[in-house]
Amino acid sequence: MRRFALVFLIAFPIACDHSSTASPRPSEVPDATVTAQKEEIRYLALGDSFTIGTGNPPSQAFPARLAERWRAAGRTVTLKNLGVNGYTTDDLTARELPEVKPFAPTLVTLAIGANDRVRGTPVDVYRAHVKSILKAIVDAGVTPKQLVSLPQPDWSLSPAASSFGEPAAIGADIVKFNGALKEETEAIGARYIDLFPLMHKQAEAKMLAKDGLHPNAQAHDEWAAELFKSLP
Repeated sequence: MRRFALVFLIAFPIACDHSSTASPRPSEVPDATVTAQKEEIRYLALGDSFTIGTGNPPSQAFPARLAERWRAAGRTVTLKNLGVNGYTTDDLTARELPEVKPFAPTLVTLAIGANDRVRGTPVDVYRAHVKSILKAIVDAGVTPKQLVSLPQPDWSLSPAASSFGEPAAIGADIVKFNGALKEETEAIGARYIDLFPLMHKQAEAKMLAKDGLHPNAQAHDEWAAELFKSLP
């Protein structure tokens, strides 16, 4: 008995010391995936008709379709879509930017430029406006990682495009405007998601709303599907 007691007394401190450094049981380790799923996504969409989904119900615009995909995946999402048909970079600066800080978004998408082109804004002036907008968003507390810019669709291929000028010239300008947006977005450390190849295919397939100018609901849903794969 004395020998057994001696062995027990020697072994017991060793067992206690081992438990103090042991890894937590699986039930005690936070599941990073579950934690991420519980974090609220506060999504602020800035832009013009292509953001609000002109020609379709707002519920079919890409921000709403993207939010629904996140919700289906178990995320909590608060969406505020500030897009307005006909808005230019000047309009967005005056009326949408003041909403950024109060909303405290965890994600901002920026899609603007078509109406600047319609109104004859030179691409270098558009670039300067975009640079100012991006800086203002970041100054409002949005980190570059939370900021995403998106191209304008290839509306030069729509039946209504000819009322705004020569379609080939419009198409060339769309590419220039999107290039300026991409460069300024990446210069500030934010992300540009290039949906334009998809948008061009949709335009060729005449995936248009009844107005003959804006993309239809299916096109918006396809944008949302691509964004869902690219965004956390």
